[in-house]
Amino acid sequence: MGAPSVGFIGLGVMGIPMARNLVKAGTSLLVWNRTAGKDLPGAELAPDAATVFKRSDVVILMLANGSAIDEVLTRGTPQFAEKVAGRIIVHMGTTETAYSQGLEDDIRAAGGRYVEAPVSGSRVPAENGELVAMLAGDPDAVDVVRQLIAPMCRDTVVCGAVPNGLRMKLSVNVFLIATVTGLAESFQFAKRLGLDLGTFVDVLAGGQMSSPIMRVKGPKLLAEDYSVQAAIDDVWMNTRLITDAAKAAGIPAPLMDVCEALFSETSALGYAGADMAAVIKAIEARSVVGVVEQA
Repeated sequence: MGAPSVGFIGLGVMGIPMARNLVKAGTSLLVWNRTAGKDLPGAELAPDAATVFKRSDVVILMLANGSAIDEVLTRGTPQFAEKVAGRIIVHMGTTETAYSQGLEDDIRAAGGRYVEAPVSGSRVPAENGELVAMLAGDPDAVDVVRQLIAPMCRDTVVCGAVPNGLRMKLSVNVFLIATVTGLAESFQFAKRLGLDLGTFVDVLAGGQMSSPIMRVKGPKLLAEDYSVQAAIDDVWMNTRLITDAAKAAGIPAPLMDVCEALFSETSALGYAGADMAAVIKAIEARSVVGVVEQA
């Protein structure tokens, strides 16, 4: 049996570099995006989502949320079965775990197969093919998808049954979100104390607090560069997924409760589409309020 035909839907901040790495690896790719005007050199642009499903054995979805996925799949209509039957549907975004379980049930009932494959990493790791994918689902389908997405990834990890891929992703994001928020608070703390911020970043980079995420976000904070790698609203959505899952399971998540509030405040300040490093703006705003209250 030859290589499966592959479709890719969702050419956003993450989707474009992910799909580009597949094309670079020689994958013949049929792509489509919900918002017109996006294409990918080296890939064929489909006229609509239905064409992607009709011509693909495996369809990768890199979409913002469950509503977007349901819309593309026309879930709940007769067309849904036509799109998924006989195909492997790969969900690479981040949604509620219960949503993913329900989607797997519906795809299986319609004669298709389903694989979760959320990724850890933002735009830069996506561009460099250094994402970590967390796969869950039917083992045979997971094997197919694992080989297919290897050009996007530094590593692919099999997590068992659905929704363990998304559970793993949410668990990883607890550390990621807390780390970047902590870096932003640390940066603001140093700034308010009047320290040289370039030296501060150098100290972080030279010690045990250095990490790939610090070496990316530290210079962005220093330059006040909030060009998007992982958007504030996307991270806020992820914090809500984590805190909701924590509440449902009776798991304390005090850091995520604080982060959810901070990312909400950052979005309200007008930084919804900015990089997650812009969470410093909410911390700055709280500092200003504190000064006024003490005056």
